Amino acid sequence: MSLLQPGEQFPALTFSLPDGETLRVPDALAGGFGVVLFYRGSWCPYCKAQLRAFQRSLGKLAELGVKVVAVSVDDEATTKQTIAEHGLEFPVGHSADAAAFAEATGAFVNDDPRHLQSTGFVLDPEGKVVVSVYSSGAIGRLVPEDVAGLVRYLREHQTA
Repeated sequence: MSLLQPGEQFPALTFSLPDGETLRVPDALAGGFGVVLFYRGSWCPYCKAQLRAFQRSLGKLAELGVKVVAVSVDDEATTKQTIAEHGLEFPVGHSADAAAFAEATGAFVNDDPRHLQSTGFVLDPEGKVVVSVYSSGAIGRLVPEDVAGLVRYLREHQTA
Protein backbone atom coordinates (compact mmCIF):
# COMPACT_ATOMS: atom_id res chain seq x y z
CA MET A 1 0.00 0.00 0.00
CA SER A 2 1.42 3.37 -0.98
CA LEU A 3 -0.06 6.84 -0.98
CA LEU A 4 -1.13 8.25 -4.34
CA GLN A 5 1.11 11.11 -5.40
CA PRO A 6 0.29 14.08 -7.65
CA GLY A 7 0.57 13.09 -11.30
CA GLU A 8 -0.22 9.41 -10.67
CA GLN A 9 -3.22 7.86 -12.39
CA PHE A 10 -6.12 7.27 -9.97
CA PRO A 11 -6.83 3.52 -9.81
CA ALA A 12 -9.99 2.09 -11.33
CA LEU A 13 -12.53 1.55 -8.55
CA THR A 14 -16.17 0.54 -8.82
CA PHE A 15 -18.61 2.15 -6.40
CA SER A 16 -21.87 0.34 -5.62
CA LEU A 17 -24.64 2.93 -5.74
CA PRO A 18 -28.11 2.56 -4.22
CA ASP A 19 -30.67 0.67 -6.28
CA GLY A 20 -28.15 -1.67 -7.87
CA GLU A 21 -26.27 0.80 -10.04
CA THR A 22 -22.50 1.11 -10.15
CA LEU A 23 -20.11 3.95 -10.87
CA ARG A 24 -16.61 3.41 -12.19
CA VAL A 25 -14.07 5.95 -10.99
CA PRO A 26 -12.16 7.74 -12.45
CA ASP A 27 -14.02 7.08 -15.75
CA ALA A 28 -17.23 8.69 -14.46
CA LEU A 29 -15.32 11.91 -13.77
CA ALA A 30 -13.45 12.08 -17.10
CA GLY A 31 -13.38 15.33 -19.01
CA GLY A 32 -13.52 17.59 -15.98
CA PHE A 33 -11.96 17.85 -12.56
CA GLY A 34 -13.22 15.34 -10.02
CA VAL A 35 -13.40 14.99 -6.27
CA VAL A 36 -13.39 11.51 -4.74
CA LEU A 37 -14.28 11.36 -1.05
CA PHE A 38 -13.94 8.32 1.17
CA TYR A 39 -15.92 9.01 4.35
CA ARG A 40 -15.88 7.04 7.56
CA GLY A 41 -19.63 6.42 7.78
CA SER A 42 -22.99 7.93 8.60
CA TRP A 43 -22.11 7.88 12.31
CA CYS A 44 -19.20 10.36 11.86
CA PRO A 45 -20.19 14.00 12.53
CA TYR A 46 -17.12 15.34 10.68
CA CYS A 47 -17.97 13.25 7.61
CA LYS A 48 -21.57 14.43 7.62
CA ALA A 49 -20.36 18.04 7.83
CA GLN A 50 -18.01 17.43 4.88
CA LEU A 51 -20.75 15.83 2.76
CA ARG A 52 -23.11 18.74 3.55
CA ALA A 53 -20.39 21.26 2.67
CA PHE A 54 -19.81 19.65 -0.73
CA GLN A 55 -23.58 19.56 -1.32
CA ARG A 56 -23.86 23.29 -0.51
CA SER A 57 -20.98 24.01 -2.92
CA LEU A 58 -22.18 21.70 -5.69
CA GLY A 59 -23.44 24.55 -7.90
CA LYS A 60 -20.19 26.51 -7.59
CA LEU A 61 -18.14 23.38 -8.26
CA ALA A 62 -20.31 22.45 -11.27
CA GLU A 63 -19.69 25.91 -12.76
CA LEU A 64 -15.98 25.05 -12.58
CA GLY A 65 -16.58 21.65 -14.20
CA VAL A 66 -15.96 19.72 -10.98
CA LYS A 67 -17.88 16.51 -10.28
CA VAL A 68 -18.07 15.00 -6.78
CA VAL A 69 -18.45 11.37 -5.71
CA ALA A 70 -18.29 9.82 -2.24
CA VAL A 71 -18.18 6.31 -0.80
CA SER A 72 -18.07 4.52 2.55
CA VAL A 73 -18.33 1.03 4.00
CA ASP A 74 -21.92 1.75 5.12
CA ASP A 75 -24.53 -0.67 3.77
CA GLU A 76 -27.03 0.33 1.10
CA ALA A 77 -29.89 1.16 3.49
CA THR A 78 -27.68 3.37 5.67
CA THR A 79 -26.29 5.12 2.58
CA LYS A 80 -29.80 5.79 1.24
CA GLN A 81 -30.65 7.31 4.63
CA THR A 82 -27.51 9.50 4.56
CA ILE A 83 -28.35 10.73 1.03
CA ALA A 84 -31.93 11.55 2.04
CA GLU A 85 -31.02 13.13 5.39
CA HIS A 86 -28.50 15.51 3.84
CA GLY A 87 -30.16 16.01 0.43
CA LEU A 88 -27.06 14.77 -1.39
CA GLU A 89 -27.28 15.18 -5.16
CA PHE A 90 -23.91 13.69 -6.07
CA PRO A 91 -23.27 9.93 -6.33
CA VAL A 92 -22.68 8.25 -2.96
CA GLY A 93 -21.44 4.68 -2.97
CA HIS A 94 -21.94 2.03 -0.30
CA SER A 95 -20.42 -1.23 0.91
CA ALA A 96 -16.85 -0.31 -0.06
CA ASP A 97 -14.31 -3.06 0.58
CA ALA A 98 -12.07 -1.16 3.01
CA ALA A 99 -9.05 -3.41 2.44
CA ALA A 100 -9.28 -3.27 -1.37
CA PHE A 101 -9.80 0.51 -1.47
CA ALA A 102 -6.91 1.00 0.96
CA GLU A 103 -4.66 -1.25 -1.10
CA ALA A 104 -5.52 0.66 -4.30
CA THR A 105 -5.23 4.19 -2.89
CA GLY A 106 -3.21 4.11 0.33
CA ALA A 107 -6.21 5.15 2.44
CA PHE A 108 -5.95 4.35 6.14
CA VAL A 109 -8.29 1.71 7.56
CA ASN A 110 -9.72 1.52 11.05
CA ASP A 111 -10.22 -2.04 12.27
CA ASP A 112 -12.88 -1.77 14.98
CA PRO A 113 -15.32 -0.77 13.66
CA ARG A 114 -13.98 -1.51 10.16
CA HIS A 115 -14.04 1.59 7.97
CA LEU A 116 -11.95 3.76 5.68
CA GLN A 117 -10.56 6.88 7.29
CA SER A 118 -11.45 10.16 5.61
CA THR A 119 -9.54 10.43 2.35
CA GLY A 120 -10.00 12.92 -0.44
CA PHE A 121 -8.63 13.21 -3.95
CA VAL A 122 -8.84 15.94 -6.55
CA LEU A 123 -8.41 14.48 -10.03
CA ASP A 124 -7.60 16.26 -13.27
CA PRO A 125 -9.67 15.69 -16.46
CA GLU A 126 -7.47 12.70 -17.37
CA GLY A 127 -8.00 11.00 -14.00
CA LYS A 128 -4.60 11.86 -12.59
CA VAL A 129 -4.21 12.88 -8.95
CA VAL A 130 -3.77 16.63 -8.43
CA VAL A 131 -4.05 16.53 -4.63
CA SER A 132 -4.52 13.72 -2.13
CA VAL A 133 -5.55 14.35 1.47
CA TYR A 134 -5.12 11.40 3.82
CA SER A 135 -6.44 11.40 7.37
CA SER A 136 -5.53 8.84 9.98
CA GLY A 137 -8.40 9.87 12.24
CA ALA A 138 -11.49 12.01 12.67
CA ILE A 139 -10.17 15.33 11.35
CA GLY A 140 -8.21 16.49 8.32
CA ARG A 141 -10.14 16.44 5.08
CA LEU A 142 -10.79 18.21 1.77
CA VAL A 143 -13.06 21.24 1.86
CA PRO A 144 -14.98 22.52 -1.18
CA GLU A 145 -13.61 26.08 -0.98
CA ASP A 146 -10.05 24.74 -1.33
CA VAL A 147 -11.06 22.54 -4.26
CA ALA A 148 -12.75 25.49 -6.03
CA GLY A 149 -9.73 27.73 -5.47
CA LEU A 150 -7.32 25.06 -6.70
CA VAL A 151 -9.33 24.37 -9.86
CA ARG A 152 -9.64 28.11 -10.59
CA TYR A 153 -5.88 28.48 -10.17
CA LEU A 154 -5.11 25.48 -12.39
CA ARG A 155 -7.46 26.70 -15.13
CA GLU A 156 -5.94 30.20 -15.05
CA HIS A 157 -2.42 28.83 -15.31
CA GLN A 158 -2.95 26.11 -17.92
CA THR A 159 -0.47 26.32 -20.75
CA ALA A 160 -1.94 26.23 -24.22
